[in-house]
Amino acid sequence: MPISRREARRAAVFMLYQSDVTGRPLGTLYEGELDEYAQSLAEAVSSAAPALDERITAASEGWTADRLGAVERNVLRVAIHELDAGEIPKEVAIDEAVGLAKRYGASDEAGRLVNGILGRILKEKEAA
Repeated sequence: MPISRREARRAAVFMLYQSDVTGRPLGTLYEGELDEYAQSLAEAVSSAAPALDERITAASEGWTADRLGAVERNVLRVAIHELDAGEIPKEVAIDEAVGLAKRYGASDEAGRLVNGILGRILKEKEAA
């Protein structure tokens, strides 16, 4: 049964987080049924992670992607991928990312951090 895009995005972030933290293959620790969109989103983001991390580092002020919390890093990876794909409005991609960071991030500042980085990435993308 298909799930909403919001739930699929959350599942993709969880799979990416689990893989990032444990080094285990994508989806091997995920409990529950995997939606096709969640699986394809997680795989696409995972395969592009080094390039996404370069963009996160470039847009972060004094931080590298690997110094960010694993949740925040993977939320940013998913959001940047969705911004690049252009399948959903940019406001939705950013709002969803900020919501995930606020809910699951390591600190109270996670939502602001994600919003700031995505704002800089979006400005660069629009200026190009």
